[in-house]
Amino acid sequence: MMEKYKVLFNDELQDEVFDTEEEAEEHALYLCSCAREGAEILHMSNPGDYDEDDYEAEYEIIEVEE
Repeated sequence: MMEKYKVLFNDELQDEVFDTEEEAEEHALYLCSCAREGAEILHMSNPGDYDEDDYEAEYEIIEVEE
């Protein structure tokens, strides 16, 4: 069997399956970028409730068998 990879992003396993660890890493970094942009937008709309500097996305690359 060939190993495949998934991304565990903020404790939530993503549906996408990747052939290489590098592809999974790229996707994880994309998700981090999207999450950061979302935090910035929330901060702009209501700075008192959302502190954009406090948001930190976490991810892990998980090896799965397909």
